[in-house]
Formats: sequence, structure tokens, C-alpha cells
Amino acid sequence: MSGRVEGKVAFITGAARGQGRAHALRLAEEGADIIAIDIDEQVEGVPYATATAADLQETVQQVEALDRRIVAETCDVRDLERLKQIVAQGVGELGRLDIVAGNAGVDIVGPWQEMTPEIVRTTIDINLIGVWNTVMASVPAILEAGNGGSVILTSSANGLKAGPWNIAYNMSKYGVTGLSKSFAQELAKDGIRVNSVHPGGVDTPMAQGIMGVEDSGFARGMEENPLLTGMLTQWLPGMMDPREISNAVLYLASDEAKWVTGHALAVDGGMTQF
Repeated sequence: MSGRVEGKVAFITGAARGQGRAHALRLAEEGADIIAIDIDEQVEGVPYATATAADLQETVQQVEALDRRIVAETCDVRDLERLKQIVAQGVGELGRLDIVAGNAGVDIVGPWQEMTPEIVRTTIDINLIGVWNTVMASVPAILEAGNGGSVILTSSANGLKAGPWNIAYNMSKYGVTGLSKSFAQELAKDGIRVNSVHPGGVDTPMAQGIMGVEDSGFARGMEENPLLTGMLTQWLPGMMDPREISNAVLYLASDEAKWVTGHALAVDGGMTQF
């Protein structure tokens, strides 16, 4: 029995850990080979540790343990030319490109008065321009393959409903929502579907670094303005495993979703409905 994305190749950003690693493993389980990138340095202003080459190598080992091929390179999604080089390298080794998961992102939280121009620029450059770079670097290879494809862009519940104490992140993730719909319109004639995924609370190093710190930006925001805490309410209890988001990515990547494009798929336990 073949997998749901058997014989396809997926390009995944932010693949060293968290949701990105989960996407790589879930797609590999269903038959895809992987092109994976992530950063290998601390991103300026981010209050939690960002990914390393060692983290990315762990993803490589786990994908290879599933008997799938993987091309993995360190790269900052703010570097469009480097992204193009890695996509070309990956296609050269793996033969084609069918699926793109633009997942890399950061979150720098805090009350509005703590948001500096540097925080806003870093967040927009990675979360929004970095996603645009990802699409621009990868879609030509999908077009060259000539069989259509699927692009899945990670927005957030905060790309459908603004979260408190998260202005720069909200800006970037609402932008990804619009970016997804815009590309979906223009690429439909080429058989390329583009959708956005909107996670709620997911148990990742990002979430742990934001929510699990006593003096985090969220903690300061809640102390200053507790009336907004209800904006974070979800209906299902607990934090999601990253694999829950990967299941949504797999669906959108597969032929099961061949008539789904321009859609904003919330996987958030009801957060955006309240």
C-alpha cells in the first residue's frame, strides 16, 4: 500500500525541530523525500534559543530512519538567494519538487510599548518576508516538474484572531494569511494549490520559551492588562503535539485535498471561534 504522498518531494523550512521536524517526519512516513532547512544561530531579540545545525542533523537521522532521502542545509529564510541554491541542490539530488511547507517563524512577545522597531523588523522579515522568499525560491521548481503541487504556509490562530501582547507576530501572521490567498489565486492556473494552516497552542520550543518563563512578555502583559487573557481561550484543553499540525499539512499536501486552495485551516481547539 503506497503512502499518501508517495514519490513526492517536500521542501520544509524551520525543519530542525518543533512543527517543522514533525512535518518532515509525517510526510516521510507517507512516502515523501525531504529538502529541509533551518537556521544555525541565535536570532536577534528572540527570548528563547533558536535552532542549531545539531537540531537539523537530528531531523536528518529521524527521516533516514524511515528509509526516506533528505537533503538538509542551514539557511536563514531572510536569504532568498541561499534558499534558491538549496532548492536547486535538493531538486538536483531528489529529482523534483511537489510540496512546500513554509513553516519557519519566531515570536517576540510583550506589551505594545515594549515593541521596538528592531523587534517588528525581525519578526516581519522572518515570518512574512521569509515565507514570501520560500515561495519565490520553490515554485519555479514545481512549475518545472509540470504536475501541479501544494504549498502550505504556516500562519497562526493569530493570523485569524489577534492575540494579546503580540503585535509584531499578529502583523506577520495576518500577512501570511493574505499572502497565501494571493498566491492561491495566481498559481491555480498552473495546478498549484496554496493554503494556510493556523495552529493554536502547540508544544514546541517556541511555546515553551514564551509561556513557560516567569518573566515572559506574556506574563508582563497579563499583569498589566488581565482583561485580555480571555482572548487566549480555547475549547479543547491542553497543548497540541506538533504532529496534530503535521496531519493537517499532510492532508493539504495529498491528493485528498486536490480541490482545496485559498483556504485558511485552523487547527486550534476552537481558539479562533471565541
